[in-house]
Amino acid sequence: MKNKILVTGGTGYIGSHTTVELIGEGFEVAIIDNLYNSEAGVVDRIELITGVRPSLAVFDLTDHEKLYDYFADHNDISGIIHFAAYKAVGESVHKPLEYYRNNLVSLMNLLDAMRTREIPNFVFSSSCTVYGQPEKLPVAEDAAVKPATSPYGNTKQIGEEIIRDTIGASENLNAISLRYFNPIGAHPSALIGELPRGVPENLVPFITQTAYGLRKELKVFGNDYDTPDGSCVRDYLHVVDLAKAHVTAVRRLLEKKNKAAYEVFNLGTGKGVTVLEAIESFERVSGISLNYKIAGRREGDIEKIWADPSLANRELGWKTESSLDEAMRTAWEWEKAIRKSQ
Repeated sequence: MKNKILVTGGTGYIGSHTTVELIGEGFEVAIIDNLYNSEAGVVDRIELITGVRPSLAVFDLTDHEKLYDYFADHNDISGIIHFAAYKAVGESVHKPLEYYRNNLVSLMNLLDAMRTREIPNFVFSSSCTVYGQPEKLPVAEDAAVKPATSPYGNTKQIGEEIIRDTIGASENLNAISLRYFNPIGAHPSALIGELPRGVPENLVPFITQTAYGLRKELKVFGNDYDTPDGSCVRDYLHVVDLAKAHVTAVRRLLEKKNKAAYEVFNLGTGKGVTVLEAIESFERVSGISLNYKIAGRREGDIEKIWADPSLANRELGWKTESSLDEAMRTAWEWEKAIRKSQ
């Protein structure tokens, strides 16, 4: 019998790619998504890629009653991968209450239902934002968690604390928090990828939309940072590599190979890339010269961060495989494909 994994936010960017990888590894997948930042049609695309259609339930995880009804009808779930959350750093600065309510209440409802239903395995979508601006780079999992620079980052910090405390107070719950750096790119089929609603908050969708002509110009927020070219430094990893790490993490829990009830892993390439270097990579693979201008620093942004992924390399047997250029190429193929289909 196949292990059934619930993927919350499974029609979203990372959730959909993880669903594809889970199905490819022989798991049965059920999705809960409120479609706040995604579309039900993503399930059709997942089916086109895998030949298997995951179930989709459309409701909000902050609705305690609906969630309990769902678990009553799905009593064969072996583990949960929790992506469902608001995720824009800039937006969270202006809408803090919405972010705290959505991201934390949904998490608490899930953990509560897991205890009641005795679902033992939980993988949490965390973030490198929990580190704030690290004093030492690359940043490892044992680095001090600094005060968050945005409400979004704070929801991830508090979320990890909630999980840690819940695990500590229960006998049979196990969890892994995956702190990822900056996912970019799209599935090589160009059938799924990042499709933000409205104006993109993340760099790469803004790059591809500018290249396609949907945006007049790209803004680079700040060129006066203490970095090689003055722009912010991030650790960009291909979303398919990231998705594979979630499969590895949930399998680790199912096979009881975890070394503690609660574990934390960084997911990144281990290489810092400036915003201007990322733009150069896109220009290189697309042959398009981007229209961009330097703007002032953006509230909530940190200067530079990249991962020390050695713990995940060692314990999970996971590492990134795709290059920055490959990630940019797939992001561009996805942008062109989605615009032609509209």
